[in-house]
Amino acid sequence: MKIEAWLFIALAPFFAIVGTVYGFMGHWHEPVGYLALWLTAGLSLMIGGYLWFTARRVGPRPEDRVDAEIHEGAGEQGMFSPWSWWPLVLGLGAASGFMGLAVGWWIVYISIGLTTVAIIGWVYEYSRGDHAH
Repeated sequence: MKIEAWLFIALAPFFAIVGTVYGFMGHWHEPVGYLALWLTAGLSLMIGGYLWFTARRVGPRPEDRVDAEIHEGAGEQGMFSPWSWWPLVLGLGAASGFMGLAVGWWIVYISIGLTTVAIIGWVYEYSRGDHAH
């Protein structure tokens, strides 16, 4: 994880410098551009710091070592639902919510309901059995 941490940490000064140059080029009249780039630099620092602390705590992964064998990365990678349709419904609810911000507020209210139903369905999916949507 150290490579990922240094990648994000190295991107932070880049975004800060580009944001400052953007501000100077625009004579600081357009606040969204340089502020967004500065916030991106801060977010990059936060992600890099988290990955750095996690790498120190967890230790090197097989992907980080040159002498690692393929079988060292074997095992459980997580719990995934290959048949679940709830992530698609949640994505549609979030996309319609963002569309509602641009088109009309009434769409946002519908998407809040759709997103709520999708989150509840996804959380309680295994409480009802397989394929019991």
